[in-house]
Amino acid sequence: VQLQASGGGLVQAGGSLVLSCVASGYTFRNYDMGWFRQAPGKEREFVAAITWNDGNRYYADSVKGRFTISRDNAKNTVYLQMNSLKPEDTAVYYCAVFTGGRYYDPGNYPHWGQGTQVTVSS
Repeated sequence: VQLQASGGGLVQAGGSLVLSCVASGYTFRNYDMGWFRQAPGKEREFVAAITWNDGNRYYADSVKGRFTISRDNAKNTVYLQMNSLKPEDTAVYYCAVFTGGRYYDPGNYPHWGQGTQVTVSS
């Protein structure tokens, strides 16, 4: 399993970014996917998750209404559209494969990408 995340960068507060995560080495369309983030000195935290068929999407309260998770099963890719970015969104963002349990628990994601840095300046 390989997950390649990209799209991070430096953006001013109020700006937008789109993260992408391309998956390979497994049947992408069969698995729910999630995005997490980790800021310096903090634990990895749940951001969003999407079911295998895009039937349901889940968000952390801190990003609800600003971020949108989506997927394209034909391209083996999951996306995270981030709008109205705030300095507190600064973190390394990771995509991961979900295999069961609670979406917000990183222990339920056995496969992770390498992460992409998002920095929001004030």
